[in-house]
Amino acid sequence: MRVLPRIIGGQIFLHACMAGMRMATPLLALQQGHSPLAVGALLALFALTQVFFALPAGRFVDREGLKKPLLISIAISSVGASASAIWPIFPVLCLSALATGGATGMAVIALQRHVGRMAQNPEQLRVSFSWLSIGPAISNFLGPVLAGLLIDFAGPEPAHVHGFQWAFLVLAALPLSTWIWVRAVPELHAPQTPGELLPQRAMDLLAEPMMRRLLGVNWLLSSCWDVHTFVVPVLGHERGYSASVVGTILGAFAVAAAFIRVCLPYLSRHVKEHQIITVSMVSTAVLFAVYPLMPTPWAMGFCSVLLGLVLGTAQPMIMSTLHQITPPHRQGEALGLRLMSINASSVLMPMLFGVAGAVAGVAPVFWVVGSLVGWGSQMAWRLRPADPQGHTD
Repeated sequence: MRVLPRIIGGQIFLHACMAGMRMATPLLALQQGHSPLAVGALLALFALTQVFFALPAGRFVDREGLKKPLLISIAISSVGASASAIWPIFPVLCLSALATGGATGMAVIALQRHVGRMAQNPEQLRVSFSWLSIGPAISNFLGPVLAGLLIDFAGPEPAHVHGFQWAFLVLAALPLSTWIWVRAVPELHAPQTPGELLPQRAMDLLAEPMMRRLLGVNWLLSSCWDVHTFVVPVLGHERGYSASVVGTILGAFAVAAAFIRVCLPYLSRHVKEHQIITVSMVSTAVLFAVYPLMPTPWAMGFCSVLLGLVLGTAQPMIMSTLHQITPPHRQGEALGLRLMSINASSVLMPMLFGVAGAVAGVAPVFWVVGSLVGWGSQMAWRLRPADPQGHTD
């Protein structure tokens, strides 16, 4: 399994670039006097490219494999972050969000498809995706914390524009490390049958009830990550917390998610996918109810840790289920469809969060999304395997 650590390492540095940009760009926009609505629109742009290109990117990955899509992603991500280092103004921040978000989306599809093809059975799928999911958890710590420290200490004073420029420059260098990790990973090409070469439609995948249910659950859980990413910088800014404090709160969430994912390969041997996802959604609803009531950074950090623990368990189980219900030659397309569906909401939801935050404050954002997630746990419970012979555990 020497290949899997290489894939995880490559994913960490590419994803950390986007994670750091998602923390730093809204802070700079707020400092420049832009409203919460503008910040919500800026965060939405990280998902906009993936809405339109995730499905074509998935088909491209099905055709080309791992390395070519990754090289394209590395170049786009590095150039996109560098642009904000040179011109730290709001329109360029928006372009950087589009570039780093889209590049990371295509890279994630390529890496997840490759890991899915490496697995030989459902148990290996659960274990492999549990380990792979540690990568984003680490990068969600590395990117925001690194950016926060540079913003506070690289300039002549905390949160000076030069500190932001240094942060963007260092973040732009991170994706270049990805190629060092993945260049020795062998491609996994399988010969296509005549039926697989026929034109395919995304609606064919959506015709399956399990796929629709899975996408719905995935959308709700993804919205929770979006809420946390959006609300914590806004709430921290309102309460006067420094960039490093905000980055540490977000980083605590990432560390907790990484920790639980290290434990998940062992946990998943005793608990089914649909059970883990259901518990995750119910627990998230409870935590969202109390999160905005936390009065200090330490209390917010504690809630962030608990939220990381419960949300960190869900995504690997979703990925395991997706690969079990999707034909092998369409797994890249299915991954693209999943990414497109959750990012379509990620384009609209941060703007909606911005409107709600400007009108009613950030606490109702937590409470409304938490209520939806609690209600959606019934869908998660119905993500039970349909095949008693063991194909879906």
